[in-house]
Amino acid sequence: MDQLSVAHLLGIKYLKPSDIELIFKTADHFKEVINRPIKKVPSLRDITIANLFFENSTRTKLSFELAEKRLSADVINFSASQSSVKKGETLIDTVNNILSMKVDIIVMRHANVGAGVFLAKHVNAKIINAGDGTHEHPTQALLDSYSIREKLGTVKGKKIVIIGDILHSRVALSNIFALQMQGAEVKVCGPTTLIPKYITNLGVTVETNLKKALEWCDVANVLRVQNERMDINYFPSTREYTQLFGINKEILDNLDKKIVIMHPGPINRGVEITSDVADSEQSIILNQVENGVAIRMAVIYLLAEQIKR
Repeated sequence: MDQLSVAHLLGIKYLKPSDIELIFKTADHFKEVINRPIKKVPSLRDITIANLFFENSTRTKLSFELAEKRLSADVINFSASQSSVKKGETLIDTVNNILSMKVDIIVMRHANVGAGVFLAKHVNAKIINAGDGTHEHPTQALLDSYSIREKLGTVKGKKIVIIGDILHSRVALSNIFALQMQGAEVKVCGPTTLIPKYITNLGVTVETNLKKALEWCDVANVLRVQNERMDINYFPSTREYTQLFGINKEILDNLDKKIVIMHPGPINRGVEITSDVADSEQSIILNQVENGVAIRMAVIYLLAEQIKR
């Protein structure tokens, strides 16, 4: 059995191309499983997984929980808003208390960059990063690449533009790492105030004209504006943002080719993307959601295989 080269999934930048290929191959198997009448396998009957979400989440949390249950793992759900964290308990104390319940794998979302790396150094459990601040969101990038591969046959050689709030997006950074590792060409597009200064150091080009970006690409991955992470105004108004960077059906129909539309969610319909685009035949947004379960099943399964029973 092939194994991942890493002991935890902390970020795409720690993976090798062979790790991504192994995760995709394993996800192919699990995608068959979740489309059967009986959607569960007994693979992880003796594994206990704790979902620690210190930030709000709907899709990612549900997707991980469903993946864990499809693998027959025992699942503990932890919400920081209803925990002793509110009373001043430290991250290490919180996690050690959970580990004393004999937990094998921790899936964690945290507002602080590097929280997963910090945890991996201090606790004896497998760590899966479900998003750390504005840093990385590795399983989202994996499911995005997997969805592109499913739709277009390969990621290699494809032109992908990531549009929107690049500055505050952990999805953007993980996608850049994952796509480049598989041989794709990546551009980013958005207001200059929402594009980080270091981005060109990653081998990414910047395009501030939406029409030019869409004419160039095979796939457009559209991100929402993360207002909850903003303490200043990065553009004059939502209306102006939509006029310059919002994608509608008229814009798509005026392109000389059909491009693929993606969105990691949640969608602000009518802001970065209109409903007739999100729900169109060019959109693979719901495929991304379905593939998220298969990818997360694959990651959990491959890390669980490393645990000495």
